Amino acid sequence: MKRETNRVTFSKAESGAERVARRCRCGVMFLLAVAVSILAFQAYGQQPPAPTAPLNLNLQQAVQMALKQNPSVQIAVLNLAESHKDSDIALSQLLPQADFNISDRALRENVQANIGIAIPGVPKAVGPFQVFQVGANFSAPVFDLSLWRKWQASRKSINGADAQTLSVREQIVLLVVSQYLSVLRSSAEISAAQAEVDLAQALYDQASDQEKHGTATSVDELRANVELQNEKQQLIIAQTNEKIALYGLAKLLNVSPSQQITLSDQLTFFETPNMNVDESLEDAYKSRPEMKQLLAEQQALKYEKSSDRDSRLPALTFQGDYEQQGISSSTIIPTYAYIAGISFPIFTGGRIRAQVVRDELERKKVDQNLQDEKNQIALEVQTASVQLESARNQVQVANLGDELAKEEVQQSRDRFQAGVADNIEVVTAQNSLARADENRIAALYQYNQSRADLARAIGRIELLYTK
Repeated sequence: MKRETNRVTFSKAESGAERVARRCRCGVMFLLAVAVSILAFQAYGQQPPAPTAPLNLNLQQAVQMALKQNPSVQIAVLNLAESHKDSDIALSQLLPQADFNISDRALRENVQANIGIAIPGVPKAVGPFQVFQVGANFSAPVFDLSLWRKWQASRKSINGADAQTLSVREQIVLLVVSQYLSVLRSSAEISAAQAEVDLAQALYDQASDQEKHGTATSVDELRANVELQNEKQQLIIAQTNEKIALYGLAKLLNVSPSQQITLSDQLTFFETPNMNVDESLEDAYKSRPEMKQLLAEQQALKYEKSSDRDSRLPALTFQGDYEQQGISSSTIIPTYAYIAGISFPIFTGGRIRAQVVRDELERKKVDQNLQDEKNQIALEVQTASVQLESARNQVQVANLGDELAKEEVQQSRDRFQAGVADNIEVVTAQNSLARADENRIAALYQYNQSRADLARAIGRIELLYTK
C-alpha cells in the first residue's frame, strides 16, 4: 500500500514537470512570435518608398509652379505683408490709445525731505498707508501733422514693396523660362546626337562590309569607327547636360531633387512680330516694376521729409484717466483727470534740420537710381530687340544649312557606295551635318531666349508665359 502511494506521488510529480515544460515551450513560442513580428514590422518600415510618378510639365505649368513654390517669391510676399503691418503701426499712432491698470500700493513718505526744511508740528514722515486704484488711462493725438506724414510715407512703402514683389516674380519667370529652354536645348542635342550616332553606325557598317568585299580599305573602316566613337562621346555629353539642366529646373521649382521631371514642350520657332523700339521703351518705363518701386520710394521719401520738417509745428494732444481710488478696495471713490495740451519743440540740437537734410540726400540718391534704371532698361530693350531679329534670321539660315548638310551626306554615301570616292567625303559630310544640327538648335534656343529677354525688358514676361 505504501509502494502504491509512492507510485502515485511520483506520477503526480511527472505531471507537474510536464505542465512546467509545456508552459516554457508556450512562452518561448510567444516570444519568438513577438520577435518575428517586430522584425517584420521593421523590415516593412525600412522598405524604400514607392517611386513617385514623373512630373510632366509644359512651359506655362513650370512658370506657374515656380511662382507658387519658389522661395524668393515667397519671401517677397512676406516682405509685402510686413510693409502692410508697418503701415498699420504708423496708422495706430494717429488713433486713440487706452490702458487698463490695477494697483495696490503701500506708501511711506518723508515729509521733511520733500519740503526741504523741518516745520514744527509737522511730522517727519507719514505712513505707511495703502493706496488701491483701478481704472483706465487714455490719450489721443488731436493734431500732429508729423505723424500724419509718416503714415502717408508708409502707404507709399507698400507700393514699393508691391513693385518689388512683381520684380522678383518677373525675374523668377525669366530664370524658369531660360532653364526650361536649356533643358529643351539639351534634349534636342540628345536627339541630334543619337541620330548622328545611328548615321555613324550605319556608315561604319557600310565601310566594314565594303572592306570585306574588297571595295574599301581598312583605313576607311578605321576612319568610320573613329567617327562613330566621336559621335558616341557627344551623345554622352548631351545626356549629361540634360541632367544638369533638369537639376537646375528642379531647384527653381522648389521640388525634391529626387523628383523626376519631364517636359512636354519642344524647342520650336515662334514667329514674333517686329516691334518698334521707341514704343517698347515707353512701354517698359511704365511697366517695369523696378521703375514703379523707385517712384514709390521717391514718394515715400517726400513724405518722410515733410514729416521731419513738420515736427517743428505744434502738436495738440488730449489725454486723461478715470479711476477708482481709495486706501482699500472697500473705500474707493471715482477720480479722474482730463488734460488737453499743445507742445512744440524749441530747441532740438539741430536734430530736425539734420533729418531734413538727410531726407533730401536720400531723395537725390533715388533720382540718380531712377536715371540709371532708365538707361539700363533702354540698354536691355535695345539689346533684346537686336538679338531677337538676329536670332530670327539665324533660324532661317540654320534650317537651310541643315537641309543642305543632309543632302551632302546622302550624296557622299552614294559616291562611297559606288566606289568612286573614299569615305573621307562621308566623314566630312558627317561633320558638316553635326555642325548644321548644332547651329539649328543654337539658333532656335537663341530665338526663344531673346524672345523671353525682350518680354522681361519690357516688363511683360509673366503675362507672356502665364496666359
